[in-house]
Amino acid sequence: MGEFKYSVQKHDASTLHYDLRLERKGVLKSWAIPKGPSEDPSDKRLAIRTENHPLDYAFFEGEIEEGKYGAGTVELWDHGTYEPIKWRKDEIIVRIDGGKLNGKYVLIRFQPDENPENWLFFKKKER
Repeated sequence: MGEFKYSVQKHDASTLHYDLRLERKGVLKSWAIPKGPSEDPSDKRLAIRTENHPLDYAFFEGEIEEGKYGAGTVELWDHGTYEPIKWRKDEIIVRIDGGKLNGKYVLIRFQPDENPENWLFFKKKER
């Protein structure tokens, strides 16, 4: 299947959060993680699906000016590649090879009937 771009950007906008970006079909699939990613498999984090971004945004750092969507400071927190293991409508499993995050990570849709944009993001326990 090959490797694809992966990044996490620390985004200090109206609220501080982390944006997970996974390259898929020519765009960056994106989730906002309010508390940031964790390497602890028992620590499941809320990840809110946001709009797709262009591929060239994967490694963006800098200021987004006032009045524009996402206004604030963006810092590249982690980046590397990932390999998709499973990519389904309600569950995504990837193997991340980044500077900070490494291993299998899971995105699973959380209460899809109530809010389909809410997912859980966590590291899968390795055996």
